[in-house]
Amino acid sequence: MRTKTILALAAIALGLAACNGRPNKSNTAQTAAPAALEIDSLLACAEQLVDKTVTLEGVCTHICRHSGRRIFLMGSDKSQTIRVEAAELGSFDAKCVNNAVRVEGALREQRIDEAYLQQWEQQLAEQKAEQDAAKPAADHCATEQKAQGETANTPEGRIADFRKRIAQRKEQSGKDYLSFYFVEAKSYTIEQ
Repeated sequence: MRTKTILALAAIALGLAACNGRPNKSNTAQTAAPAALEIDSLLACAEQLVDKTVTLEGVCTHICRHSGRRIFLMGSDKSQTIRVEAAELGSFDAKCVNNAVRVEGALREQRIDEAYLQQWEQQLAEQKAEQDAAKPAADHCATEQKAQGETANTPEGRIADFRKRIAQRKEQSGKDYLSFYFVEAKSYTIEQ
């Protein structure tokens, strides 16, 4: 219904512009910023938006302090969080934290499946063989783990948790992987 209304309004606007022959202030469309998706809405339809450009807005709850190349935007609650990567932007401004941030970028999907977990276990075994202490991957932080619904603190615990969640998802939907979505930012603004 909403799409039909928008199409009808667009047709009326085009008809008025064509009838007049010359643009004036009353019938010229002004370019507006694209409507931003709320985080909850984006996550609800993320599977259909993978690899498409999206505009989203949410409150920045965290910026990765080591590089500033990742922020996390929250929707209606802490369970509705998405990671945003700076990609070619360099890094995010620290002023993002605790402010609404509007981001335009490509939505990406990271899949965690059995092959991913086996590769991770192999890396851990190699680290142990070299007498290095096993530690989480450098690109994971506590905020990212919370955004992915993780509760375990050790790599082995995280792997076991992922396996359990994959088994649950396969039983419920037939999919033998977990999907985590993130945005590669092309631009962003801090809304104040």
